[in-house]
Amino acid sequence: MARETSENPGRLKQIRLAYTMTKKVDTKIGLIIAGVGLLTFGVFLAIGFAIDHPVYLGILGFIVAFLAMAIVFGRRAERAAFGQMEGQPGAVAAVLNNIRRGWSSSSTPVAVTRNQDAVYRAVGRAGIALIGEGNPNRVRQLLAAEKKKMARVVGDGVPVHDIVVGDGEGEIPLKKLQIHLMRLPRAITPAQVTETNDRLRALGDLLSKAPIPKGPMPKGARMPKGGQAR
Repeated sequence: MARETSENPGRLKQIRLAYTMTKKVDTKIGLIIAGVGLLTFGVFLAIGFAIDHPVYLGILGFIVAFLAMAIVFGRRAERAAFGQMEGQPGAVAAVLNNIRRGWSSSSTPVAVTRNQDAVYRAVGRAGIALIGEGNPNRVRQLLAAEKKKMARVVGDGVPVHDIVVGDGEGEIPLKKLQIHLMRLPRAITPAQVTETNDRLRALGDLLSKAPIPKGPMPKGARMPKGGQAR
């Protein structure tokens, strides 16, 4: 009982914090959520009166309205979060950290420049995904170099996908990155995933000890002087 009581305030605090942060970007979030709830409840209640079961449909409508409000809030909160992160160094790391299944990754980039262009790596059933953020031209150079290194380490049996995050032609928007990764076709077995991870872990990243941000940084921030660059 004590554990449940302590967890509930924590969840409520997270919801309040998420709502506050979302409202800064999506100022109409409150009205939209309320509208969705009232409309859903109203439809069920109207159906209840029509079939002479207003109490039953009213209760069901309340439950469905609550679920609809939660879904709408979750999607708009996610969209607002991506909007705030987009274009900031470390945004890709934040997305990768939220992928709970199918991919293993590190919040530390495997390649980076002094201008905060970075390449992150993830390993899954689709093979190796190299995701670059920053200036597209510099990022593509980093991706090409990293892709060659991956080919030497894992050979031809493991596909290597290079992805540039952005809104330009041939680029993947940050908000669609997770969906894009999840939709990549499976090409290797779970055993190969483990073997690939072990090889890459043995290889080690040259930047593993560098003071590189592990999440979004404010725009205009500079790389620490101690950071390595390529």
